[in-house]
Amino acid sequence: MAKRRTREPVATLSPASPCPCGLNAAYADCCGAFHAGRKTAATAEQLMRSRYSAFVAHDATYLLQTWSTTTRPTTLRLDNTQWTGLEIVNTTNGTAFHTEGTVEFRAHYLHDGHPASQHENSHFTREAGLWVYVAPLPQ
Repeated sequence: MAKRRTREPVATLSPASPCPCGLNAAYADCCGAFHAGRKTAATAEQLMRSRYSAFVAHDATYLLQTWSTTTRPTTLRLDNTQWTGLEIVNTTNGTAFHTEGTVEFRAHYLHDGHPASQHENSHFTREAGLWVYVAPLPQ
């Protein structure tokens, strides 16, 4: 299995702080391990959670590396959105037994001090054995 890069995220999250993805784990033991290249996502949901945490950390490099080569933009510019929480609504497939899966989620954030959320049903697939984000499914 190919290994992703080994560098810290751009924005600093304390290794001991709760992981932004919402699981009951410290950042270093959860999504921080994916961002630093110590682990790769075993499921589409794990990848979704680690990508959400990468938005929190402003880690554009990780986001681009975990984006399908068929839909990946050449650059990714992150704004100052303050991400405040992630809800996983539903998942289909996306386990070790599958090559594709979906993760429906709501990501909550503050934009110019006003609360908002993004609701998406994301398509994931495997490339070179690794889970990658493809695109949102049409609504």
